[in-house]
Amino acid sequence: MTRLLAIDVGNTNTVLGLFVDQTLVVDWRLQTSEDRTGDEYAVLLNALLGLGARGGEFLPESITHGIISSVVPPAVSGLKSFFHKHCDIPVLVVGPGIKTGMPILYEDPREVGADRIVNAVAAYERFLCGCIVVDFGTATTWDVVTPRGEYLGGVIAPGISTSAEALYQHASKLPRVEIERPGKVVGRNTVASMQSGLLYGYASMVDGVVERIRSEVSWNARCIATGGLAPLIAAESHTIETTDEMLTLRGLAILFQRNL
Repeated sequence: MTRLLAIDVGNTNTVLGLFVDQTLVVDWRLQTSEDRTGDEYAVLLNALLGLGARGGEFLPESITHGIISSVVPPAVSGLKSFFHKHCDIPVLVVGPGIKTGMPILYEDPREVGADRIVNAVAAYERFLCGCIVVDFGTATTWDVVTPRGEYLGGVIAPGISTSAEALYQHASKLPRVEIERPGKVVGRNTVASMQSGLLYGYASMVDGVVERIRSEVSWNARCIATGGLAPLIAAESHTIETTDEMLTLRGLAILFQRNL
């Protein structure tokens, strides 16, 4: 039985998923810490596996394989130490030289974040058509895949939470707010007004960028969204057709199989 622990390290959150024979059985989201050690990961994973994987059926030593994608290079060291010391297995790190099965048409392929390639691979594997992947993270990104399964390029903008925090930090009278639907576009108080600008403003930005991308390509581009805020934004968008919050983890599982 294959027990694969897939880990996606983002600038804000680290998402982990346990696959048993290619089926995602449990997933977790942690705050990213680039200084966390392998022993600290072992303590966390012992607790998470005991809470979330059917009564502690799985232990770190029962994990048979591991794969990591990271946009925070210093965080990889602690994770590799965890797999080596506590699981006694090698770990695959997404980066140059890994088999993706997807040609990268970027001017410098090394500049493309690992998570963006993983998302593109997962989206194309699922739909087998030209697509646009919108990922709501620390940055909001749009990644474009051609009908031939090539990574064409993309767009990068500040993320929703990043923008909300910037307003709080740089406008002395504006509070820190939760990202949620205010109900109406025209807010009647400061919090509702900020929530409206963040939610409806980003939904409109997503739609505008997707429409501009579609106008530049000569094929129909299906739009799929991922990230923790994807369902919230998708509900206000007319271009997002599908959401999958676990898209990156599924992409990691696909890349693991391609490199097995």
